[in-house]
Amino acid sequence: MSTIEKTFANGEVIIKEGDIGNSFFQILEGNAGVYKNYGLDDQVKLTVLVPGQYFGEMAVIESYPRSSTVVAESDVKVAEVAADDLNTYFTEKPDEILAIMKHLGKRLKELTADYDEANKILADLKSADKKDDWFSVLIQKHIDWFKARKIKVDKPSAESLRESEVVSGQDSDNVESYKKGTIIFKQGEIGKCMYIVHGGSVGIYSNYGTADQLKLTELLPVACFGEMGMIAEEARSATAVSETDDTYVEIINPEELAELFKTTPVKIDMILRHLSYRLRCLTYDYFNACKELSETYSK
Repeated sequence: MSTIEKTFANGEVIIKEGDIGNSFFQILEGNAGVYKNYGLDDQVKLTVLVPGQYFGEMAVIESYPRSSTVVAESDVKVAEVAADDLNTYFTEKPDEILAIMKHLGKRLKELTADYDEANKILADLKSADKKDDWFSVLIQKHIDWFKARKIKVDKPSAESLRESEVVSGQDSDNVESYKKGTIIFKQGEIGKCMYIVHGGSVGIYSNYGTADQLKLTELLPVACFGEMGMIAEEARSATAVSETDDTYVEIINPEELAELFKTTPVKIDMILRHLSYRLRCLTYDYFNACKELSETYSK
């Protein structure tokens, strides 16, 4: 078996911030709290985990130290999966591949909403005097989040992503070739699949084809894109356009993930690393937005 069941008593620390992670967990019974600076004067509770939820997965996917402390808030039973047993776990439970991707996608969506809110508040704060009581309540959660990070949050390097750059999808049945200027998907369309670039380049645009068109980024091999649409089947937030002739893109549907893991497990690893990396980058951007918000509000 790839999992070990463990039980923790109320108040017991399950994982500790700063430790090197070599396993991740799924809550089977009970609830657990997630904290920054646990046990210190500036302790901040980030969220509560309930049965079915995962934690500690990013430390395994990217070999990073634990970013928070998780504490049992009742008698808690968890399933622990060691990093070395991850492939066995996915072989035994292929449905968990999409479940973990959805878990990371949910965290990305929630953090994106916080980041967008912080930026909007910052813009309002700079444009007018809004230090009244209601504004203080609105701003406080972002300032508390910032203060819980005692040291500067470093921008993640792409080193973990480079480990997967040997992946080639040319032998896949789901690779398509596009000419320059081909729209791969449009902003506002409901997404049901994701993509991996295997040749050429793909531009990601907001308001493509309008006077407000803005190029957000350009993706090169072996970048992933469109994963949030696949995970949540929600509207695309941007438009993807092939930037060169002979742009090769592999199409991945959620129902094909288990089979993809059987044939090319490194691609699943690459997608998970991509999601984890995006989450770390967004955390860095949110930290800086909260830092500026705190400094501006204190003036």
